[in-house]
This record gives sequence, C-alpha cells and structure tokens, in this order.
Amino acid sequence: MLFNYTATKDGKTFQGSAEAVDRQTLISMLIKQGARPVLVKASSKQVLKKGGKKVKLRELVIFTRQLSTMVSAGVPLTRSMFTLQTQSESKAFKEVISAVTKDIESGIPLADAFAKHPQVFSDIYINMVRAGEAGGILDEILKRLATQVEQDASMRKKIKGASAYPIALLGITVIAFFGIMLFVLPKIGAILKDIGGENAKLPIYTEILLKISNFLIGHTIIDVIPILSAIPIIKLIPNALFAALVFAVIIFFIKRYIKTPAGKYKFHALLLRIPLIKTVIIKIAIARFARTFASLMTAGVSVLDALEVTGGAIGNKVIEKELQAAAEAIKSGKQLSEPLAASPHFPPIVSQMLAIGEETGQMDTVLIKVADFYEEEVTVTIDSLSSLIEPIMIVVLGGMVGVIAASVMGPIASLSQNVGSE
Repeated sequence: MLFNYTATKDGKTFQGSAEAVDRQTLISMLIKQGARPVLVKASSKQVLKKGGKKVKLRELVIFTRQLSTMVSAGVPLTRSMFTLQTQSESKAFKEVISAVTKDIESGIPLADAFAKHPQVFSDIYINMVRAGEAGGILDEILKRLATQVEQDASMRKKIKGASAYPIALLGITVIAFFGIMLFVLPKIGAILKDIGGENAKLPIYTEILLKISNFLIGHTIIDVIPILSAIPIIKLIPNALFAALVFAVIIFFIKRYIKTPAGKYKFHALLLRIPLIKTVIIKIAIARFARTFASLMTAGVSVLDALEVTGGAIGNKVIEKELQAAAEAIKSGKQLSEPLAASPHFPPIVSQMLAIGEETGQMDTVLIKVADFYEEEVTVTIDSLSSLIEPIMIVVLGGMVGVIAASVMGPIASLSQNVGSE
C-alpha cells in the first residue's frame, strides 16, 4: 500500500511517499532510519504492483526452509539471502530476493524488507518473521512458517482439484445449451412450421425455447429494445453477441463490486448461507485460524495482535469481523473462548478446547490439534462433495437435454398425429 508522509530529521522537515503493508510498518521504518514521523496517511493514488510471474508456494516453502537452516547454522543473513538468490530457479523470485538483500544491507530489518513485497510475503509471514527477530528465534519461526505454507498449499490444491471437474462440466453444459439454441432448435422450429403451419399451437415450454433461439440468432437487438436504434453500431451486433457482451459486463461489475469492502462482506455473508459451501468455508476458516493463531502465540505475539493478523488470513470477512469483536471483548477483560462460544460460525468444540488451553497455559498446543482435526475434516468434506457434485451435474446436464428433447419431440409427435387424422 502506498503512503504519503511528512517527517523531521536533524531539525529539517521533509515529505515523501513509500510502500508498506500498513501505516504502523512505515512509521517503524522511518523511526529506524532516524526520522520522526509527523503525518502518515494512505495515498489516494495507489500504485499497482508490476511483476512478472507469481511466485509459487512451492518456491516460497523451499526458500523458507533453506533460510531457516542457514540462519540456524550461523550464516550471516545477507550472505544467506545472496546464496538463496543464486539458487532460485524463478526469475521473479530472484528479483524479490535481490531487493530484500539490498534492504537488509541498508539496515532495514528482515520483516520490513519482506513487507515491501506483499505479493509474495503475506501479513502472517511478515508478522511471524518480525516476532522471530524480536525474540531471537528467527530460525524456529521460519521452520514453522515453512510447515504452515505447505499446509496452505496442500489445502488449496485439494480445493482446486475438487472444483476442477464440476467447473469443466458446467462449462460443457453452457456450451451445449447455446449450441442447441443456435444450431439445432432453428431447424427443429422450421420442421414444426412445415408440419403444423404458422399458426400451429405448441406447448408453452416449446414456445419459450423457440423464442430464446430466435432471439439469439436474430440479426439485431433493436426489435426487442427499439430505443437502441439511435445507436448506429447496435444494428451490426447480432443478438447472441449482444447477449454475451451484456453477460460479460454484468459479471465484470459484480466482480468489481465484490472487491469493495462492502461488496466483499456481503458476498462472504452470502457464501455462509449456502448449505454445502458454508460447511467447507467454516472448516477451512477454523483450520486457518487455529494454526495461524497457534504459530503467532508460540512466536510471542500478543493475543490482540495475533487476532488482528489471523483475522486477515482467514479469507472470510464475516468471520474476520467476529474475531475483531472477540478482540474488543478481550480488551474488556474476557477470555478468548467466551466471545467465540457465542459465535454462530465457531463450533462449541473450538471454544471448549480454547478454554482448556487457557486454563492449562497450553493454548498453542491445543490449537494445533484443533487445526489438524479440521484440516482432516476439510479433506473428507471436499472428497465427499466432489463425489456428490459429479452426479448432480450429470443430472442437470441430462435434465436440460431432456427438457429440450421433450419440447421438440412432443410437438412433432402431436402435430404428426393431427396431420395423419386429417
């Protein structure tokens, strides 16, 4: 994120702009450089990151494990980074490591150097590294980070694998529908007119399908919306293309709205109302919460800071808001298990396990067990859903083809009988 700032140094006031994960990170960077921040605010003109290919999670895992080993062996940080830069096979990651190395050489802490590359290093990654530097346990933190990144990569792979087949089948269904509407039904319509004449009475569902087909293959949209005749180029756009353009524009604005804070919150709230999807989202959120929160607590991060970072990593704004409310409850003297017990999205077992961890002082150990349990639950649920979605999609595709077939063959048979009786 881009920030504009005003600061003083050696009695002189100067202004500038810089990128940082958040406002506090930039303030810390300025203070470490000997400057005194006077005003720091987000810039209205945010710079879009230009980068080549994205850094794969596998590369980040290897980098993290190797850096942990070298730091543990006592190799200086700058030398470790230079070695890892030469070993990296990714050009994009080499550029990132090179920039981080230069920042470290200029005296910037490793976490702050990572913070300049949010497209590679997440907020959790950065905060855990910062905690490791502060506590002198950077090598241990990096080992935990590598394990956590591996877990996230494994979960994403399972979700993508489970959703690939249904998405492909849905695409085939849509293509088949438009193919039938554009190429098959027009010929069937002509046959029906030849058999029964222009005034032949057809079933309502057959009439609807024929009207959709006629609309899609019609030359222009003006017959449907006459006011558009004032736009000359509209006359040259076929209805099918116009419908596709309208659909694309609607999807574009929906996606754009979902990226806004209000739109994202409403979209996430909607997902939590869909029965099957709700189950998967909640289990993934709890698994991420438990593992991330446990790692941050082990690293010595305060409960409030850990909740703030963890909330942003869960991936659902509704549940993130619940964690923010939990943080406020903790400020008023409550234990974390109390507000989570009242949450509609955290199962009772989570708050009960947290309460045990708070009583025994082993919250991190308890949460890791919770994370292991729910990650296994996610795997089982996704496997079950993938096996369930496949027959559902086949039934939907078959049903669509059946409706079209009934809409076509029924009138043909009926009209043929009428013609024969005459």
